[in-house]
Amino acid sequence: MQSTQNMEKPLNLKMKKKLISSDAIMPKLLFLFGMLSILTTVGIVLILLLESGKFFAKVPIWEFFTGTKWTPLFNDPQFGVLPLIVGSLMVTLIASIVALPIGIGSAIYLSEYAPQKVRSFLKPVLEILAGVPTIVYGFFALTFVTPIIRYLLPQTDMFNALSAGIVVGIMIVPMISSLSEDAMAAVPQSLRNAAYALGSTKLEVSTKIVVPAAFSGIVASCVLGLSRAIGETMIVTLAAGALPNMSFNPLKSIETLTAYIVSVSSGDTTYGSVEYLTIYAVGITLFALTLGMNIIAGYIARKFREEY
Repeated sequence: MQSTQNMEKPLNLKMKKKLISSDAIMPKLLFLFGMLSILTTVGIVLILLLESGKFFAKVPIWEFFTGTKWTPLFNDPQFGVLPLIVGSLMVTLIASIVALPIGIGSAIYLSEYAPQKVRSFLKPVLEILAGVPTIVYGFFALTFVTPIIRYLLPQTDMFNALSAGIVVGIMIVPMISSLSEDAMAAVPQSLRNAAYALGSTKLEVSTKIVVPAAFSGIVASCVLGLSRAIGETMIVTLAAGALPNMSFNPLKSIETLTAYIVSVSSGDTTYGSVEYLTIYAVGITLFALTLGMNIIAGYIARKFREEY
């Protein structure tokens, strides 16, 4: 009996040493991972600032942001980025019209109306859409959605903003729906029970209790989805075209910020030239747009946030 106790003491000491060593290592390891993510972000921003600074040293920043013609690869280059910004925002607007009602509506159904068996089946099926490669969505837009639009509206161009926006909206539905449903599921059940006790209907509880209570999470999901939409590349490259028109007609061919970056990054431009540096100028413009969206969404989420 005494020998067994003597054997247990070294084992306990070893276990304690392992726990102490793991407690000392893990915080440092996690801190390292956190610093790597921060340094990666800082590195990306610095590269964009330095390279775009070289571009703006050659092209006036006022001309870049106010010009309405974008022909940097022509013999007489024009560096007005507004057509690309308008194209990106148009696609994002169409995508939001498609995705926000469907995404939030499906989240409300999954959270408040669907039985547990239906929810456990529908949510994974819905999230499968998030795993579809974006180039597949692009071909779907070009070969399926565009022919339907052209049949209904014959004046539509083969490459157009409407088709790209619709499919980008379909692409971001799973993100908005899944994150919004998670936010609604986090609302305390006691709030629902109190509303039902006062005679509220399920629709009233869903729209007047659950949605306002989960509003900050819903806004976050919408912003993430729209940030994904404005930064989408392959769908707009295949379906929207490569013609930087300063047009607000969704039936016309356009070019977005990301599509231009893809077209110029193919290797045809000389490294270090003004044409090459436009990639970074367009990239920092896209970065500023997404950052602005996140700042606005953060303000809205903080203003309407409810804590329990």
